Amino acid sequence: EALHLVHLPATSNVAENSPPETAVYKFAVNLSASLSPVIPGFPLIINSSPLTKAFKVNGLSGTDFEVVTSGKEQLDFETGPNIFDLQIYVKDDVGVTDLQVLTVQVTDVNEPPHFLGNLAKGLELYIAEGINPGFIYQVEAFDPEDTSRNIPLSYFLISPSKSFRMSASGTLFSTTEFDFEAGNNSHYLIVEVRDSQGLKVSTALQVNILNINDEIPRFTSPTRVYRIREELSPGTIVANITAEDPDDEGSTSCLLYSITTINNYFMINQLTGTIQVANRLDRDARELRQNPTISLEVLVKDRPQGGQENRIQITFIVEDINDNPATCIKFTFSIMVPERAAKGTQLLDLNKSCLDNDSEAPNNKFNFTTPSGVGSSSKFLQDPAGSGKIVLIGDLDYENPSSLASGNKYSIIIQVQDVAPPYYKNSIYIYILTSPENEFPLVFDRPSYVFNVSEVMSARARIGWVQATDKDFPQSSIVYSISSGGASLQQPNIFWINSKTGELQLVTKADHETTPTYILRIQATNSEDTSSVTVTVNILEENDEKPICTPNSSFLTIPVDLKVGTNIQNFKLTCTDLDSSPRSFRYSIGPGNVNNHFTFSPSAGSNVSHLLLASRFDYTGRFDKIWDYKLLVYITDDNLLSGWKKAKALVETGTVTLSIKVIPHPTTIITTTPRPRITYLIQRENMYSSSAWYVPFVITLGSMLLLGLLVSLIILLAKAIYRHCPCKARKDKKPLVKKGEMKTTKRATVVETIKMNTVFDGEAIDPVTGKIYEFNSKTGARKWKAPLTETPKWKESSPQGTTTHRVTAGEGMGPLRTTN
Repeated sequence: EALHLVHLPATSNVAENSPPETAVYKFAVNLSASLSPVIPGFPLIINSSPLTKAFKVNGLSGTDFEVVTSGKEQLDFETGPNIFDLQIYVKDDVGVTDLQVLTVQVTDVNEPPHFLGNLAKGLELYIAEGINPGFIYQVEAFDPEDTSRNIPLSYFLISPSKSFRMSASGTLFSTTEFDFEAGNNSHYLIVEVRDSQGLKVSTALQVNILNINDEIPRFTSPTRVYRIREELSPGTIVANITAEDPDDEGSTSCLLYSITTINNYFMINQLTGTIQVANRLDRDARELRQNPTISLEVLVKDRPQGGQENRIQITFIVEDINDNPATCIKFTFSIMVPERAAKGTQLLDLNKSCLDNDSEAPNNKFNFTTPSGVGSSSKFLQDPAGSGKIVLIGDLDYENPSSLASGNKYSIIIQVQDVAPPYYKNSIYIYILTSPENEFPLVFDRPSYVFNVSEVMSARARIGWVQATDKDFPQSSIVYSISSGGASLQQPNIFWINSKTGELQLVTKADHETTPTYILRIQATNSEDTSSVTVTVNILEENDEKPICTPNSSFLTIPVDLKVGTNIQNFKLTCTDLDSSPRSFRYSIGPGNVNNHFTFSPSAGSNVSHLLLASRFDYTGRFDKIWDYKLLVYITDDNLLSGWKKAKALVETGTVTLSIKVIPHPTTIITTTPRPRITYLIQRENMYSSSAWYVPFVITLGSMLLLGLLVSLIILLAKAIYRHCPCKARKDKKPLVKKGEMKTTKRATVVETIKMNTVFDGEAIDPVTGKIYEFNSKTGARKWKAPLTETPKWKESSPQGTTTHRVTAGEGMGPLRTTN
């Protein structure tokens, strides 16, 4: 009652080469007692030996099934396996299964023969023309049964032909020699093969006769000489070479053309045979000007390599055309003609400068048209007409107003023209310039020049102008220069001239006293001439020298009680002036003559004057306070001039500096050396200069600040000591404060200061500065004496030289009392 396969295991046969769905074996499935159906897709072949996909299971009903061929593999008795064991497996819904084996045997079937390879589909054979009759091709076929048993197959030619035959073994022979050009170049044959049991198969053979290259090409173009014009554009077709090949009659596509001659002018299309211009064909240049004939050899062949070929010679004759206009070396000519050139002078021959590059006449012939130009027809002419020879027929005076109006420039336009069509022409421009000649000399507007110059004129002052002219045109720039003269002892030349304007200037001040007159030679130069002129420069005398006095400065000392009118130390001034009389001096004292104590005598009219004391000194009454006088003495050279002349005349003033020291009455005897007014008392480091007033000021101020800082520190220290270290109070008989009372405490402070006063009991004069200082004969202390105070009266000092000051402070905040 279990699920199982009915009619299996079993054995079945199938013929080889069976088509798909061929029935192999039928079987059934006996369901189980539960009648559970077979799962869809079952039964199936789960394995085979040997492995194959040539079989499958088809369902006929729910329980009937059939094994058929699948067509996925070809069953071949001769080449493949002959027996297959198929394992068929079935399964129902409840999982019951069964497995059985079906053995399939492949049976042999007689098959017809078949052709091998491409022969089965038909074959094309190619035979070259002209070969001898004989073997062409071996036809081969295969029969599975007969070939395996070495039984020969039989071959037949179904369509008989006079040109072919076939042997029983399948060999195809030709029976005649083929000619491609004779026609009938393709033959269609049917070949049949049969096996021992009479099965047969046929195929087609296409036998084609091949044309071989056995004929040379033949040229068909008749022309051998070509005449062409020059200057054809590149690419222009000038010839067409044609040929034909007997081997390929009626078609030229297989012929190749080429030019074997080396040339730069032509190229040929290798497929069509057309010859084209490759480069410019200029009949008038290079080798074509000498020989206009070009010979070429054209080669035609029927294949690129080898094959048959043929050659011909062709000739091209290049003809000249009028393609070049007449040209000149240049089309603009500039001619310089002297203004005094004679009439009839040939100025230019255009034939020497122009030519036509065409190679043959009349293309290379030309002439000249009539010249034209504003204002030139009366001065220039082409003689003879059309010759290109320009001749002068008028006057070319450079200075002529009409010539100057035209700028001495003339323009001529003339055309050079071909005599053959298309009559090319070019314009020629001729510019004629008149060159000036030196007809007039370069002259100054005066034969000589005289200039007067004051000696007080400063450097770069203008003296005057010189001017030279030249009547020749164009007027070139004139350059002025000093060729000689103008030197002084201090300067190589005290004059300068502007090279463009001729203006004469001073380089430095001139001095009448040194050189009163200068003779200059001034030269004017232009591009053609040189001319010179004499210039006299007179240096006018002026009062420009200051009086010079000796001595220029001096230091004098006088006693305080010197009598009025006394010549101070016999001092005198001796003055000189290069441009003034000795009687022209006037003396005056400027700043520093306080209270007018000093004067000079005489004060005017002499070159020698003495320094006198004009008034006595009064230091006691404090009328005078200055002990050192700095006098600035003026010496003026205007004494001989009247009042109205002084305002206009030049006045010079010299100066002299005097230092005068007034010496007070001496109080001590000063020991001096034999040399007067020199005392050696102090060292240099003790000197004091009044200009260094700030030194004691800064020292004093700094000392005061340091002293104040020290006092404040002492006070702060005392307060700190008193605050932290109180002394033990002693008992008084009386209480300081009564019980129940508050009383202000009064303190008495006694400050005692001892001041040391130095007594200066002598005075002396410092030999270096000339100032008076005081000194203490015992201690050696010194100090400068104030010059504005009156002479002190010395007081006798105490032997100790000290003074005690006692200051007692009153009660409370009252003022201090000082006791000396």
